[in-house]
Amino acid sequence: MERRTIFPGRLLPILLAAPQLLLTAVFFLWPAGQAAWFSTARQDAFGLRSEFVGFENFSDLLTDPLYRESVGRTALFCALVAALSMGVALLLAVFADREIRGRAAYRTLLIWPYAIAPAVAAVLWILVLHPQVGLVGRWLNRHGVAWDYRLRDAQAMSVVVLASAWKQVSYDFIFFLAGLQAIPRTVTEAARMDGARGWRRFRTITLPLLAPTVLFLLVVNLVYAAFDTFGTIQALTGGGPGKATETLVVKVYRDGVVNLDLGSSSAQSVLLMGGVIVLTMLQFRFLGRRRAD
Repeated sequence: MERRTIFPGRLLPILLAAPQLLLTAVFFLWPAGQAAWFSTARQDAFGLRSEFVGFENFSDLLTDPLYRESVGRTALFCALVAALSMGVALLLAVFADREIRGRAAYRTLLIWPYAIAPAVAAVLWILVLHPQVGLVGRWLNRHGVAWDYRLRDAQAMSVVVLASAWKQVSYDFIFFLAGLQAIPRTVTEAARMDGARGWRRFRTITLPLLAPTVLFLLVVNLVYAAFDTFGTIQALTGGGPGKATETLVVKVYRDGVVNLDLGSSSAQSVLLMGGVIVLTMLQFRFLGRRRAD
């Protein structure tokens, strides 16, 4: 039975929704509108005058090989971060869902990394993996491994993927654990009695029931990797060496803040925002179909 809250007048609902609407307008709608406007304009070198150029900024981007390389690099980065963070989080959630001693403390400790700011998380990984001051970095160099993520492209990408995924594991862990606890125990017990054990029971029973959670977290992790990893990448590698870790959000910063090309930077922001909107729409459509089925 559906329950609805009915207010006696129109003023109270408006007052309750006004703070959120104001925040959305100030911190999302207005910046998005500004980005959309600047994406159709081109500024002079001093930023004093702007000229309307229509879709020239977008056409220049789509024909720029450096931008296409950044798109491919970002897609690879997002896929690796999502796969690593979700895989580790699911494994930890499966163990935390069992009856083990100290389960409450175990869950609490796993949630802590999510409260760390991206730049601080990057500093922590610098203290671990830096070739001169990092514990693991110095150990690798002492044992004959040529480790220096500041100079080697593959090492730099692996470091930013590892740091970004570590930051997101806690968030994924919370949702996976909630999804596992929402699965009726009678279903898993019935599967166990029918002879489905271990990996087979997880693959045929648990994972299909977790599909909505997996899809939700997949979209969230892709958006996180595309947007919220700027602080981690900037503090760890600054997008380098060269452009090895320059994802789209780092390129937006470089072109807009460093190179002062607001038109190109805004066009990149609009395209990135459009991609996230498409992902979100696909998520809601798929979840809606599953509910209907």
